[in-house]
Amino acid sequence: MSPEQLLRELEELASRSGIGIRFEKGDFDGGYCILKEERLIVVNKKLAPARKASVVAQAIAEVGVDEVYLKPAVREFIEDELSKAAKA
Repeated sequence: MSPEQLLRELEELASRSGIGIRFEKGDFDGGYCILKEERLIVVNKKLAPARKASVVAQAIAEVGVDEVYLKPAVREFIEDELSKAAKA
């Protein structure tokens, strides 16, 4: 699955989970936050698609996806990104 496809799948997952995604400019990668009771994932829009997917995957994992059906490739990507983050 391409980074663009993964990003689309992750965006759909976030939407189904009631989490908005905003792509903004700035000096950051992004992550999960709560803004005035709204659950958001903020992502730097200048990042490459693979890095955007990584940021969204890590943010979604913070919320938890154990009870949600995911395509196997998407679940594997999220688990891989969590593993990479844990090593960093």
